[in-house]
Amino acid sequence: QVQLVESGGGLVQAGDSLRLSCVVSGRTVSVNTMGWFRQAPGKERDFVAAITWRNGNTYYADSVKGRFTISRDNVKNTVYLQMNSLKPEDTAVYYCAARQSGPNYDTWGQGTQVTVSS
Repeated sequence: QVQLVESGGGLVQAGDSLRLSCVVSGRTVSVNTMGWFRQAPGKERDFVAAITWRNGNTYYADSVKGRFTISRDNVKNTVYLQMNSLKPEDTAVYYCAARQSGPNYDTWGQGTQVTVSS
């Protein structure tokens, strides 16, 4: 199993940038895909971006394409989410998640708050 710890959230203004980090520890060889999700108050948790651990293939939600970039550093066992041109609607708790042997994301971090003021 793996453990995930996110960091990098904060309060920024619209148009600013933030970079979130997710450190992956434990049995990292079992990781297939890493993803970022977000949950705004009163809303469901939504997919933001994902990256395959071995090949680095990336996937994005339409709402963040062109503004967010997911990347990973296999040496540091860290996944990043670079968020540019932030909008107030990007305000949410952002979660890092790992998909290992099954089709679903089975391990989640504790979340980090991102607040974008207008």
